[in-house]
Amino acid sequence: MVDHIRLRPGLHPIARLVFLLLLLYIFFVSISLLSDSFKFFGKDFAGRLLETTSNPFVALFIGILATSLVQSSSTVTSMTVGLVAGGALHISHAIPIVIGSNIGTSVTNTLVSIGHIGRRDEFRRAFAAATVHDFFNLISVIIIFPLQITTNFLGRSSQFMADVLYEAGGLKFFNPLKAIVSPSVKLITKLTSESGILMLIIAAALLFLALRYIVVNLKALVIGKIESFFNKTLFKNTATALIVGLFITVIVQSSSITTSLAVPLVGAGILTLRQIFPYTLGANVGTTITAMLAALVTNNLAAVTVAFAHFLFNVFGIIFIWPIKFLPIYFAETLSRWSLKSKMIPLLYIASVFFVIPIILIFIVR
Repeated sequence: MVDHIRLRPGLHPIARLVFLLLLLYIFFVSISLLSDSFKFFGKDFAGRLLETTSNPFVALFIGILATSLVQSSSTVTSMTVGLVAGGALHISHAIPIVIGSNIGTSVTNTLVSIGHIGRRDEFRRAFAAATVHDFFNLISVIIIFPLQITTNFLGRSSQFMADVLYEAGGLKFFNPLKAIVSPSVKLITKLTSESGILMLIIAAALLFLALRYIVVNLKALVIGKIESFFNKTLFKNTATALIVGLFITVIVQSSSITTSLAVPLVGAGILTLRQIFPYTLGANVGTTITAMLAALVTNNLAAVTVAFAHFLFNVFGIIFIWPIKFLPIYFAETLSRWSLKSKMIPLLYIASVFFVIPIILIFIVR
């Protein structure tokens, strides 16, 4: 996803660290600016947006499509959190979007596996390693999404967690950060003459660039060290593999990079599909940290609730699917065998699951 973006290879680690802190500041500014921008759009815009996402199925497919297009669930969930904080999106409409982002984010490692397509056995293993993440997320949605629609259990659970954090003063702790960010947000607001659309464009651009370069910078700082530990020892048991996946994703702030690291190793036969399966589940949980940071900087209870809902969706996904973990593994292995019959099968799979089907269903359901 980010391999084509390069920082100077000789940059000193301390310089990279300073640059990383600057990028984090830009990230926090973009979230606050995004939230504030919708205050200048008027009630008509908010009404149209709420109407568009009021159907949970449409919101789900929007989450899938948007994340597939930008290849970053962190960007989509952070923007969703900003929309909620700005009052442009209701919690109940935001939760399906972040659920959909879970499916869309797995497009990156699936694309990475295509790089092995010229070597049959290697491609079969690599494609299975990539799509097991897809099938886990798809099965999670099939099980959890209907429960969410009928019971709102994610909304209620995340609301409870956000309330506990609020009562404990957890949101107040982040007020100094908001105070540091506020001058930059006010300056941009003044320079744009309080134009909601200009503020939104600037916020989206800053958010996208900050997240991109945060990932690149972290990758340059730690990825070499991480790769040196990628051996069978780390994947000998389920708990270790899950924790490794979670830990690496928290460090590099990208589940796409975490899962994409494992794909070539499975393709080369160093790791097995069953070894990396819990690792991908850990990556799913780890990727929710970005949205939590975005929510906490807004100091908005509703935004924090959405971030917790994203976290809980991934945790419940592991709880519900672990007893039937053979299913995503079986589907991934079956699809990878079918893909050996024609090189068009994996390409059609990617195009249909991540782009064509969501677009068609958005228009049909609306």
